Amino acid sequence: MSGDFEQAKSRVCQSEGAYVSVRPLASSWEQRKLGDCFEFLKNNTLSRAGLNGENGTARNVHYGDILIKFDDCLDGERSDLPFITDDTVLPKFAGSILREGDVIFADTAEDEAAGKCVELRKLPKEPTISGLHTIPARPRFPFGTGYLGHYLNSDAYHRQLLPLMQGIKVISVSKAALQDTQVRFPGLSEQTAIGAALSEIDTLITLHQREPPHTMKEGKNVDQHQ
Repeated sequence: MSGDFEQAKSRVCQSEGAYVSVRPLASSWEQRKLGDCFEFLKNNTLSRAGLNGENGTARNVHYGDILIKFDDCLDGERSDLPFITDDTVLPKFAGSILREGDVIFADTAEDEAAGKCVELRKLPKEPTISGLHTIPARPRFPFGTGYLGHYLNSDAYHRQLLPLMQGIKVISVSKAALQDTQVRFPGLSEQTAIGAALSEIDTLITLHQREPPHTMKEGKNVDQHQ
């Protein structure tokens, strides 16, 4: 990745007045094809009509939620992943039940967001499988928690996908195209440090966005009078 994940965010990252410092990384970075780092799992083709928000024996990750709703990393215990209405679907994907650490790409979008992915951090108690227009991938070896979600959604990685996208009204990226892209990563402990720091920044941004407008305004006024 250009600049080794933008120098691994080693400079101080600023997020709406809150600072998180990531120490410069010491180890060298490794580069491999994505296809050498991941094995692909099966996905289903269920539309929204085959899902519900009430109950079921299994849950589903829909590509639309990856594109619009989810951040880089997904805590399935806290999210409202939809249930699969038809209980006969799950046995067909017994070998592709998702695990923590798996990554799911949305292979289709209306724009260059195609290829956006989510790293699964935690999963609900029900078995969860990957849905329509997704490419689920399982690491062949351990990665630091949070690293893949942030790295694979970074501009530096995503730029590799742009010339590989196909379509006019609907843009898509294929599994074959993904597996030939290059993945860069440092040592495991440093991956974990990067993932933790960037996840902390995500949390700070989310908390700030949830603040009532009057609270943010008052905070600015306080700053002005200090």
